[in-house]
Amino acid sequence: MRVLIVDDDPIHRRLLQASLKTAHDVYEADDGQAAWELLQRESFHFVITDWMMPQMDGVDLIRNIRASNWISYTYIILVTAKGNRHDMIEGLESGADDYMIKPFDQAELRARMTIGERILNLEMRLRELATHDYLTALLNRRAIYDEVNKELQRARRTGYPLSLIMLDIDHFKKVNDTHGHLVGDEALCLVANTLKEGARSYDTVGRWGGEEFLILLPETSLLEASQVAERVRISVSTTSLVLPDQSPLHVQISLGVTSTSIGQLTNGELPALNMLLQQADDALLLAKRTGRNRVCVFGRMSVPDSVDRFQTDER
Repeated sequence: MRVLIVDDDPIHRRLLQASLKTAHDVYEADDGQAAWELLQRESFHFVITDWMMPQMDGVDLIRNIRASNWISYTYIILVTAKGNRHDMIEGLESGADDYMIKPFDQAELRARMTIGERILNLEMRLRELATHDYLTALLNRRAIYDEVNKELQRARRTGYPLSLIMLDIDHFKKVNDTHGHLVGDEALCLVANTLKEGARSYDTVGRWGGEEFLILLPETSLLEASQVAERVRISVSTTSLVLPDQSPLHVQISLGVTSTSIGQLTNGELPALNMLLQQADDALLLAKRTGRNRVCVFGRMSVPDSVDRFQTDER
């Protein structure tokens, strides 16, 4: 785990680093202000900080960290020579998770770090349960929605296009009705695994709900996204699920594609988040209405609200 040691005493920093470097990835800052600036750019699992430092003391650093409400929790150990009961209470109330008095015992520090690791592992597990779909292990609707929002904000800053693929398993109700819901669940997992295996390292895949999935493609043009969608369609259609009687079950998907590169408003701004999602949903709906097992691409927003605004890929 990544550990940030914050202390203006270089000897004490070296002692802390020697105690932890064999089991952790250790970084250093020589005062609270330098640590705070580093924490704005990088995330750390642990912060081990002194109290009395120039620029910004340890308690103020802790209060800044807690006020930031970062997604990942930072476990903080305050290590200080201030050892009376009042100081300990003040340090813990500032937001520290643990409190040690200098000179510290290395074995005790490692034991307290182990406690912190258990808490962080539990926090990561709870966050995973809150953000991932229990069946497919993909991001759930809320989490993928947040990812789309984050990437849309980045697209606005960088000017790079952001593309979306929304897809739906064709005739999924028939799969459930014919083979049962357990087979239906296996079909969902089959599609989810196919999507994950085909995704690039910087793409994001989530379960949008029911038999619908969403693929988020940063820095990807509309043409590139439509090509990705076609590859996904072929991958799913050529992969089969083995039924209890050993017969294969083939599933097919319909896909709708959109991109910020075609969604710019008249003032040059990118479309709002919900508008982008609606475009992908509209394209998906057309794919299903025009025969299924195909990719449809959303057309220019300036075209009237009709099927003419779509370009349909019927390969």
